Amino acid sequence: MPRAKTVVEQADRPKTGRDVAAEIAYLTRAMKAPSLLACVERLAERARAESWTHEEFLAACLQREVSARDSSGGEQRIRTARFPARKSLEEFDFEHQRSANRQTIAHLGTLDFVAAKENIVFLGPPGTGKTHLATGWGIRACQAGHRVAFATAAEWVARLHEAHRNGTLHAELVKLGRIPLLIIDEVGYIPFEAEAANLFFQLVSSRYERASMIVTSNMPFGRWGEVFGDEVVAAAMIDRLVHHAEVVALKGDSYRVRNRDLGRQVPPAEQHDHR
Repeated sequence: MPRAKTVVEQADRPKTGRDVAAEIAYLTRAMKAPSLLACVERLAERARAESWTHEEFLAACLQREVSARDSSGGEQRIRTARFPARKSLEEFDFEHQRSANRQTIAHLGTLDFVAAKENIVFLGPPGTGKTHLATGWGIRACQAGHRVAFATAAEWVARLHEAHRNGTLHAELVKLGRIPLLIIDEVGYIPFEAEAANLFFQLVSSRYERASMIVTSNMPFGRWGEVFGDEVVAAAMIDRLVHHAEVVALKGDSYRVRNRDLGRQVPPAEQHDHR
């Protein structure tokens, strides 16, 4: 039985003698627009059924391709950002982390802070959701069209140290300054030596009022002098970091060890005599 002709073939080929379906396939390949090829026949059917103008049909085709490219671009930005894991804000467990203010989280999720070149700082013990939230906002920023880069504080310092050793520190800071959002995870887990503290200060200072950062730390600001080995450097860094920032303090036990018996002392009321 012969193959049924597509709508595009039925509508155009008898009139012109052209193989329009083949032309469309070739043109979409040349434009690197596979999503447009996949939807053009369905859109053509709808256009005829609803009596669209040529301009309306063209706009619908272009809109599908733009949407597909935006989605594809978001995925590419997510891969380039090098997140440690893929976590979304929607997956965050507010029932476990009751200290997180849902209204604040929702407001920051609009990404207004990126446009305003402001920062977010998460402070709290390990396992309280700091990295999850930082990653969730980073991924949302990628999907919204922003470039993002993620690394731990130690990894950022190692990158800057390498640039400094190669005589390209200024160029590296300029390059990083073009990225709208940097995520600096785990400030405070490893103390910095004087050179590392100076490099980290230069990173924070270079982005002050120019681009956004999300910083996570297990240390309260009052102990950052211990992390950087210099109270004056720590104070200057905190001043620049929090001047235009939302500081989110998270409390509670680690989510990673919830429902696990880690040798805690059992209260007498919970003890039972099973003899």
